Amino acid sequence: MSSVRVQVGNDVVQLWRGEAPASLELLLTAAELSERFDDDSEGEFLAVSISENGAGSVFSLLFVTQRYQPSEAGFDPGVLIVPETGVAFIGAGTRLLAYDLHGVSRLWEDAADVGFWWWDREGDIILMAAELELAAYTTAGHKLWSTFVEPPWFYYVAESTLHLNVMDFETKFSVQAGPGGS
Repeated sequence: MSSVRVQVGNDVVQLWRGEAPASLELLLTAAELSERFDDDSEGEFLAVSISENGAGSVFSLLFVTQRYQPSEAGFDPGVLIVPETGVAFIGAGTRLLAYDLHGVSRLWEDAADVGFWWWDREGDIILMAAELELAAYTTAGHKLWSTFVEPPWFYYVAESTLHLNVMDFETKFSVQAGPGGS
């Protein structure tokens, strides 16, 4: 089992990978909202706890467990919190989740094509990178657009324009409007 705990501002995020912590049942019951996604018994175990500073080591706003795949190198879980809206994005394997930390509720569950890579914030836009997909969300968690990509691919954002290179074919478009927008 490996664990990492990170605090940014008032938000404390802790992740457990590999095997469940010994205090799993206590952590599940002590959370304001806890969810278990154990439908993929072949995947790697992951638990994500999000709490406010000062809540202690057991009490959290949100505690989510799941088994996920793919889980090999390059398909690491990721969490992004938008402090001003209280939205938390969680990605692992093919599962994508968004939570409202102010209302302590799940906003949605979605799937990433083949496997999740990372979350990225570009101003008021949250980007989700996956093996075969690049998608954009608002900081409130609403999906703006999604596009197919194929490795090798990369992007960068400059002055609200997303520059996307997929297999040496370059396109650019508004990061807000997406590839089909104007």
